Amino acid sequence: MCLLTVWWYEASDAEDKLSEEIKMKNYTITVNGNVYEVSVEESGAASAPVAAAAPKAAPAPKAAPAPKAAAGRKGAIKVAAPMPGKILGIKAKVGDAVKKGQAIIILEAMKMENEIVATEDGTIASIDTSVGAAVEAGDILATLN
Repeated sequence: MCLLTVWWYEASDAEDKLSEEIKMKNYTITVNGNVYEVSVEESGAASAPVAAAAPKAAPAPKAAPAPKAAAGRKGAIKVAAPMPGKILGIKAKVGDAVKKGQAIIILEAMKMENEIVATEDGTIASIDTSVGAAVEAGDILATLN
């Protein structure tokens, strides 16, 4: 989604004289929170202005969130993604006993493999992601009891 806001303002006398010669209009445009100053030249034959810069393509839409694994009840201890990335591997399965610091999931972020570890001793209650899934920071990856 792209938000576009355009403001038009009146030029000063010096700017008026210059823009009369060149036939330019100045605009302040805000696109997705970024503010741009744009000068638009009017052609003599038609009244349609030509933009000084072409807009950039919109970013690709985000992939749909990974389907949650059907693992029954969730545990009280949540293991969340510390950063956005892609799940490369799952090292534990539901019912496995894990120790604090033991790797549960491998997350690729910024071309590096990061081990997502158990925050405390417990049993895996649910694995809430799958290999290949794209996750955001804060997404719950697993729960422990």
